Amino acid sequence: MFPPLLRKLFVLHFALDYLFAIPLMIAPVRTMALFGWDNAEPVATRLVAAALLGIGGVSLIARNADAASYRHMLTMKLLWSGAAVLGLLISLFEGAPVMTAGFLAVFASFFGVWLYYRLRLKIV
Repeated sequence: MFPPLLRKLFVLHFALDYLFAIPLMIAPVRTMALFGWDNAEPVATRLVAAALLGIGGVSLIARNADAASYRHMLTMKLLWSGAAVLGLLISLFEGAPVMTAGFLAVFASFFGVWLYYRLRLKIV
C-alpha cells in the first residue's frame, strides 16, 4: 500500500496545473504579461499549457491506480519537473523575468515531493 497523502497530492497537482493551464491556453499573451513577460510567444505558451493539461489530467484520472502505476507516473512527473527546473535555471541566467524564480521554486518543490515518494515506493 502507498501513502494516502500521495493521492491527495495528485489531486492538488491536477488543480494547480489546470489553474495555470486554462488561462495560458485561452489568453497566453495576457496571462504571461501578468507574470512579467512583455513579449510572450503564444505558440510556445500554449504548448506549456498543453503539457500542464495532460500531466494534470493524468494526475486526476489515475489517482486511484495501483502502486506500479504510481511509480510510472512519479517517474514521468520527475522527468517533467526536472526538465522544467533545468530550463528555468538556464532562463534565469539568461535574464528571464523575476517571476521565473517563483516558477522555479514551484517546480523544484514538486520535484522534491515526487522524488521523495518515488524513492519510497521503490522500497514498498
